[in-house]
Amino acid sequence: MRYLTAGESHGKQLTTIIEGIPAQLPLLKEDINESLLRRQKGYGRGKRMQIEKDLVEITGGIRHGYTLGSPVSLVIHNDDYKHWTDIMGEDPVEHEDKIRRVVTRPRPGHADLNGALKYGHRDMRNVLERSSARETAARVAVGAVAKVMLQQLGIELCGYVKEIGGIRANDVTTLSIQERQQVSEDSPVRTLDKEAEKKMMDTIDQAKNNGDSLGGITEVYVEGMPAGIGSYVHYDRKLDSRIAGAVVSINAYKGVEFGIGFDAARRNGSQIHDEINWDKDKGYYRDSNRLGGFEGGMTTGMPIVVRGVMKPIPTLMKPLQSVDIETKERFQASVERSDACAVPAAAVVMEHVVAFELARAILEQFPNDRFPTLQKAMKEYREEIRSF
Repeated sequence: MRYLTAGESHGKQLTTIIEGIPAQLPLLKEDINESLLRRQKGYGRGKRMQIEKDLVEITGGIRHGYTLGSPVSLVIHNDDYKHWTDIMGEDPVEHEDKIRRVVTRPRPGHADLNGALKYGHRDMRNVLERSSARETAARVAVGAVAKVMLQQLGIELCGYVKEIGGIRANDVTTLSIQERQQVSEDSPVRTLDKEAEKKMMDTIDQAKNNGDSLGGITEVYVEGMPAGIGSYVHYDRKLDSRIAGAVVSINAYKGVEFGIGFDAARRNGSQIHDEINWDKDKGYYRDSNRLGGFEGGMTTGMPIVVRGVMKPIPTLMKPLQSVDIETKERFQASVERSDACAVPAAAVVMEHVVAFELARAILEQFPNDRFPTLQKAMKEYREEIRSF
């Protein structure tokens, strides 16, 4: 399974084509829209989310509520494009110097300057429009399709916030996956800790008043993945590696850890590795889950716990210094409409990119032409490894 996205932040639309989805998977546009609307929520979001109403249009690959086995094509229209037709239109213009909002001042922390150097763009709007986090709406749509497939296979995910601006949520290990989904959905900052919730919101308000931005840590928790998904044979088939790459590919993400993560460097081996046990009903399981559901690039059957580090959004209302690429003079970097904190929304994005990698790994390992056949094969595999 693979996908490709196209489109610019203020262009006509975002488009994605997903290839490799099994035929006969039940799929409705409402399944995708639910995820898209979740991405738009979150305390600290900017005005763009008030402008756009992200809803998907299915343009291929689905008929009468079921996938066909052919590529699935999805479109998300940008409502704000009507205000940007002169700036973002595809037709040639007679006088390029009269185009409004030409960007010659790269913003520190963005792709502006590096992209301009790579592709030779004198107007860096050609870079920032595509490198914008707006593109993640298309990836959430892709992940929503993957989530539907995973749920049909008995696998559930939940993305939520662990930390914002130095305010940390307490670990809530007793909550079920369904409780995590509900509690995080009800929280304005998508956290499981009610006490930390208010502190996070106050911190976001303070940063917004100061013209600043905040980053944080998001976590995705997965239940239902059987053991042995992924591979120890080749480096590029290790599932934790693929998930790590997918998480870091999200705009502004700078790090990933599984289980206790970097804390493993500060402990002895006896305090890290998860001892193995066996039960007639459950089969093999671990007495702890410090490795976050992975050993040797494969799932252990324990819940997957992966965290990602998101830096503060670099678009600031009190912009940092930069250099104009035309005059070479120092200026304050240009200001684009932005969020004070996008960590709650990023938790939703992370949840969906993880879902895609899990679904992709399953489709590589089991029969993947017809979804009912895949369901049967997964059921047989679970029973096989339970009694192994």
